[in-house]
Amino acid sequence: MNHSPIVAEAEIFAKEQLAGDSTGHDWFHTERVRNTAALIAEMEQGDVFICTVAATLHDVADEKLNPSKEAGLDKVHNWLKQHLADEAQIKHIMLIIETMSFSGGGGEPMSTLEGRIVQDADRLDALGAIGIARTMVFSGAKGRPVYDPEIAPRDESLQKEYRDYSKGTAVNHFYEKLLKLKDLMNTPYGRKLAEERHDFMLGFLEQFYKEWNQGSH
Repeated sequence: MNHSPIVAEAEIFAKEQLAGDSTGHDWFHTERVRNTAALIAEMEQGDVFICTVAATLHDVADEKLNPSKEAGLDKVHNWLKQHLADEAQIKHIMLIIETMSFSGGGGEPMSTLEGRIVQDADRLDALGAIGIARTMVFSGAKGRPVYDPEIAPRDESLQKEYRDYSKGTAVNHFYEKLLKLKDLMNTPYGRKLAEERHDFMLGFLEQFYKEWNQGSH
């Protein structure tokens, strides 16, 4: 079956829903996650179609963009019912999106290979140079400072930290979430991609503290 029309329709739908986002969860984030998910799926022998559609729609259901998590999931489910005849595929895509939106970096493990692949792709976009840029944009949007030496990183669950934006700083977010992601990767190829991005972030932090402390002597 030719799936490309459904993939194209999903892209149009996601672009409409994510237009105007300024927190780092915009269409370009989704496009990168989709492309990375397809790449990992090819390397890990996953279902590229399932991974592509789930990755394209994963943030449409996000509770940050909807009245509630349930409303977001209903929106995606209704769209899938209108565009996809295969009930098993719809259930699989919804399972991936539900578990991803629930987990926020921790939470229950993804139960299928495709779910693990899409989650890896989403996590990879929180790492490396793009992960740093998105952290700064998100923190600015939420009114968090870049850094404050008086505020220590919180040792809380990823789930809680992910949803509680009011406290903390952008730099603390590296310790509270981002630097933990490398060891949470699900697939061998995802881990390989994460290594380089993780190392880049460590180098960034080293340079950041060096510059910060230069002016404080």
